[in-house]
Amino acid sequence: MSSASQLPSVYEPGSVESKWYDYWKENNYFAPDEDRSRKPFSIVMPPPNVTGSLHLGHALDNTLQDILVRWRRMQGYNTLWLPGTDHAGIATQAKVEESLVQEGKTRYDLGREKFLERVWEWKRLYGNRITKQLSLIGSSCDWSRERFTMDEGCSHAVRKVFVDLYKKGLIYQGDYIINWCPKCNTAISDIEVDHEDSDGHIWYIKYPVDGSDEYLVVATTRPETMLGDTGVAVHPEDERYQHLIGKQVVLPLVGRKIPVFADDYVDREFGTGAVKVTPAHDPNDFEMGVRHNLERIVVMNNQAAMNENAGPYAGMERQECRRQVIKDLEKQGCLLKVEDHSHAVGHCQRCDTIIEPMISKQWFVKMKPLAKPAIEAVVDGRIRFVPERFTRIYLNWMENIRDWCISRQLWWGHRIPVWYCDDCGEVICSTTDPDQCQKCQSANLRQDEDVLDTWFSSALWPFSTLGWPDKTNDLEYFYPTSVLVTGRDIIFFWVARMIFSGLESTQQIPFYDVNIHGLILDGQGRKMSKSLGNGIDPIEVIEKYGADTLRFSLITGVTPGNDIRFHWDKVENTRNFANKIWNASRFVLMNMEGYQPINLEEKDLNLADRWILSRLADRVNEITGQLENYDLGEAAKNLYEFIWDEFCDWYIELAKPRLQSSEQERLVVQNVLRDTLVEILRLLHPFMPFLTEEIYHYLPGHSNTIMLDPWPQPGKAWPEAVAAMQQIMQVIRAIRNIRAEFNIAPGAKITAILQVGAENHLAMLENNKEFIENLAGVKDLQIVKQLNQKPAQAGSALTGVAEIYVPLEGIIDVDKEIARLEKELKNAAMDLEKAQGKLNNNNFLSRAPKEVIDKEKAKADEALAKKEGILQRLEILRG
Repeated sequence: MSSASQLPSVYEPGSVESKWYDYWKENNYFAPDEDRSRKPFSIVMPPPNVTGSLHLGHALDNTLQDILVRWRRMQGYNTLWLPGTDHAGIATQAKVEESLVQEGKTRYDLGREKFLERVWEWKRLYGNRITKQLSLIGSSCDWSRERFTMDEGCSHAVRKVFVDLYKKGLIYQGDYIINWCPKCNTAISDIEVDHEDSDGHIWYIKYPVDGSDEYLVVATTRPETMLGDTGVAVHPEDERYQHLIGKQVVLPLVGRKIPVFADDYVDREFGTGAVKVTPAHDPNDFEMGVRHNLERIVVMNNQAAMNENAGPYAGMERQECRRQVIKDLEKQGCLLKVEDHSHAVGHCQRCDTIIEPMISKQWFVKMKPLAKPAIEAVVDGRIRFVPERFTRIYLNWMENIRDWCISRQLWWGHRIPVWYCDDCGEVICSTTDPDQCQKCQSANLRQDEDVLDTWFSSALWPFSTLGWPDKTNDLEYFYPTSVLVTGRDIIFFWVARMIFSGLESTQQIPFYDVNIHGLILDGQGRKMSKSLGNGIDPIEVIEKYGADTLRFSLITGVTPGNDIRFHWDKVENTRNFANKIWNASRFVLMNMEGYQPINLEEKDLNLADRWILSRLADRVNEITGQLENYDLGEAAKNLYEFIWDEFCDWYIELAKPRLQSSEQERLVVQNVLRDTLVEILRLLHPFMPFLTEEIYHYLPGHSNTIMLDPWPQPGKAWPEAVAAMQQIMQVIRAIRNIRAEFNIAPGAKITAILQVGAENHLAMLENNKEFIENLAGVKDLQIVKQLNQKPAQAGSALTGVAEIYVPLEGIIDVDKEIARLEKELKNAAMDLEKAQGKLNNNNFLSRAPKEVIDKEKAKADEALAKKEGILQRLEILRG
């Protein structure tokens, strides 16, 4: 055991945190043991991208998981927190391609094989940065089981799932409208598109009706796509266009004749009620094209430049083409008018480029058959969302789900396990690379060029990481996992896909609970972004304040599912809290001389002892319940209040005189202080692991690590002691308030008179009068049942058990205090007059924002209360 004198006067997290993390890892404390008779608790870490570095979202997400894991570990569960990283197809390939640009090369100069070698080398050099940073915040995951979405085991699982779904007819290839990112140069899924409101225009274009002088006016927000029009749609009940249905119009600039047809999709209220239809460049037009057998003409290439089908516009970038098309329409007299129009435009989530809907041959997963059991698992309660409101969000998406485009036009990723025979055209889907065609035995095979969407492998994460499809011990014991902790922004990306993938491949749910947390915003409630320059680097916070301070400041005030605002003052407050714990622990340790552990009996304990032990029992119950309900922010708040207010500010102060008392009294107090502090450290450990481990090792009777100590159980409680102590604390606070109101010097010893009517209260206060004298600075405490005469010039207060009087004569300079209060009264009156003046001004009330008006009302209320309080004190002083 370390000696108490070695506990430094100041807590320096930088010298503590790496020491203890290395100690935990070296002793294998993070790993589950082989005892499979114990109840398991397992979490799979949402795998961060190998391209990533720690941001506040990661820090929050992993802190929440670490709290749950450390808590369950202390409760005796056999815990597994399984870490890993995601190969991040688009992002990682972009990183390596950027490095090639510096060399004047492209991936095509290297070829696929050499390029992939470069990517693996990049991953080896930089891919573990994020995991090292996760260690800095104290993540107690089992690093010996770390996985990667493209390691051998995960790759085997990906292939098996693809082949299984393919053979069931749930994976298919077809021409379909997809979201194409011209910069990333690949398809992306619907949920990877951010729709941002944009100020644009509606162009009204005249399409001449073939064989007549009449023309049909269509309205469009994208005139450049008209080059690929193959029809015009109107609503079947729109009387304006009944005579044109079945006829043809001539496409301006192109001269192609296209049909006019009726379709219920058309919104009669938008524009003119006539819609140009470009099946190859709009998802809704594509569906109409399928229904009406329209030709599909692609007019752009993969870089969103016009292709050969655009005729004279070929080679133009899409915005350039738009400008030229509008000019040419004006020249031909076909542009009727232009209107301003705000509408949502899809942007790539990764690079912010405007998405181009394009028809393309892609691989898809049929979602309806997979969605049905995934919906049932949530509806019947096998999977629970916390908070519950996210259940409806999940179900709404699943009930309206579209087929999932899973192919990506990349080289980095899980290559689609499909081969084509160039001799007979056979398509082979296999978990292993085939040597020859199964139909014609030709060796002339060519593998599909595309790779799978990164989320395809992530969807298998809860079971692929545990060894599936092999029947491993880990899979049998730890699956389904206990809880998934993740942000609200990836319910569709990841959570839903894990649920239907788990049910399809393992016939089991992947997890029992889904604990959803919000996003971290800046102090003004904005998302953190590079463009706003409002991001916070958690590593810098750790270097300055320590990981425990970052962790506790992030979760304090967190409510499940709600966004969190980051405030620096919360970080400062948490740093102060850590210092408060450190200094309280130093006090306890410095008073451990002669300490011997004893079995505390009720007869040994005074009121303060019974009160703190009762409050500890209450807090243990409350905090354990809050953790069970994933209300981690409330649990942190509960701990904060108990440690700072009840233990440090009250019990330690009540204990100080007793430490100088008899040997037996000192021994009792030492045991209560030590035992309470140990339980506090155990309660706090999941939240602030480094600080608690450091202090714990200085305390007498510590074990090898606090992280394997048992979670506190509620001890005996004395409700009557809690009630009595609260009454005494009310009296102490009331006397302290009188001292503050009348500006009594902190060191001045005063007289206080308590008039107490009830006999039981009288005895209780008399038996514990030293608490009031010591903590309220009272030299003469008089407790009486009835006062013959109330003292003149005395501050007074009323609590639930006593009328309190503090005579002021001889304690303060009355004339000086009257002068001070009169000055304060004048200022308060001025403040009140100023605020009321604004509130009586109709011009101010009609123009000012509500929050400004409310602020003035609060000022007026505060000034009025202050004025009335000063008048009362002046009345007392003037007699």
